[in-house]
Order: sequence, then C-alpha cells, then structure tokens
Amino acid sequence: MITHYAGLQVPTVSLQGAKQFYCQQLKFPVISESEDEICFQPTDDFTLTCKETEIALHPVHIAFEVPYSEFDAVVSKLHAAGVTFLDWPDGRSIDQFETGKNVYFRDGDGNLLEIIAHSYVKEGILQPHGDLSILYLREVGFPVEDVVAFRELFVRLLHFKLDKVMDNFCFAIGGTAHAVIPSTKRKWIPIAMKALQPTAMVTTFGVSSHAFIKQVQEKLDEAGILGELTAANELIFNLDVYCIHLRVTTFPEDVPVQLNLPLA
Repeated sequence: MITHYAGLQVPTVSLQGAKQFYCQQLKFPVISESEDEICFQPTDDFTLTCKETEIALHPVHIAFEVPYSEFDAVVSKLHAAGVTFLDWPDGRSIDQFETGKNVYFRDGDGNLLEIIAHSYVKEGILQPHGDLSILYLREVGFPVEDVVAFRELFVRLLHFKLDKVMDNFCFAIGGTAHAVIPSTKRKWIPIAMKALQPTAMVTTFGVSSHAFIKQVQEKLDEAGILGELTAANELIFNLDVYCIHLRVTTFPEDVPVQLNLPLA
C-alpha cells in the first residue's frame, strides 16, 4: 500500500534563493547540495529537492501537517522569519474550518505552500520535526484537465481512496499522502491563483512492500502504461504529465490508523 510522501522534486530558477527560503527561513536542514540541485530534509521520512532549470515554471502546491496544538506557535515562527502570508479577500490570513486551521504562503519560485493542522489528528504518534514542528507532507497538488479520469487512475493503479469527490476537484488518499486533484479551470485558494500543471515535478510515494510495487507494475502493464523498475527496485512511471516514483520505505503501515485519519 501507499504509506506516505517520501520525496518531492520541484524545479527552481535559483538554488541560492531556494536555500535562503527553505533553509534560512523555514529552517529545513540541507542534506545534499550540488551544482544543479539542493535537497532538504523537512522530516525524517520526507525529502524536498529543488533542481535548477531554465524552463518556465508552473507553481506547485504542497501542504505540511503540523500538530493542532502547535499551529499558532508555528504561524508565529513563520511571521518572525519574515514569511509573507497570503490573505483571503476579507483580509484574514488564517483560515479556520470545521476540522482545523491553515495558512498559505509562497516561496521564491511562486510555489504555493500551506501549513495545515487538523483537530482529529492524534498527537504523540509522529514526532514533530524541526523548527516548524512538521509531522508529514500531507498534500501535493495535481491539477489536470480531466479530474474524473485522473482520479480513477489513482484508484485503479495505486489503491487510493477518494474524498470530497466533485467533477472539478477531489482528494485521492493513500496512507498519509493526500493527492489534491483539481481541474486546471479551478483556481487555488485563497488568492485565486490559476491551477497550472506543475513543470517537471517528480513525486515519490513510500510503499509498504516490493509485492505492492509488483502489483502496481502488473496493473500498469494491463493499462498500457510504461513503467521502469530501477536497479534499486524503485518503480517509475508517468500519469498524465506527472512523473511518479514508488519506493519501499520503513514508514509503518498503521500510522494513518494511529493518527486517526479519515479513510485510514
């Protein structure tokens, strides 16, 4: 089964700018750095890589889950670090909804970042990591032209479950990983930013076993989708414009249940 987001690679036009934002402002540790990419470790189970590019950028949307009890403190730390929050039309920057709170901001490449906390997420299961007390990467945005067809691929090939299902939006959920699937005609909130398909984004899902990877590979073959199994037994394939990697990790399968996540 899919257990979590293990890695995400996004393009950048400035490695130095990415380092200033993610390392100096968000306090993400740098674990590797080269001439064309830099890799951060927001949590023990997730890596964020910024790879330099010369192509035009389309923003990525990602959301980090933090403990509900620490949300206000995290927002204060971001404010103290000079992060500019994105306001809703009524002037508020923090959105309080039925099950939690969130706040949005952008990095130097225009990517839409979100800090989110849910009251139903049980605390004490995952260790909060770093200055921002991040538990895990909860969401990655996958804007597509045909939401229905794309979400069915997540269900049929990867055994994801669906939530908040609409013709132009839904969540596809596997473990703690929430794939946000909006229509490219549905704008990102709160600033009505056009939901363009991200450029050169590579998403790595952690999975529970090599047997699951084999099952996915067989389903890809049946669907006529080309998949490549690397020497390290990592499965790589494309869905729509998105490059997906599946990698076996040690992230426990039962974490979503312990966290009290819906659909776990």
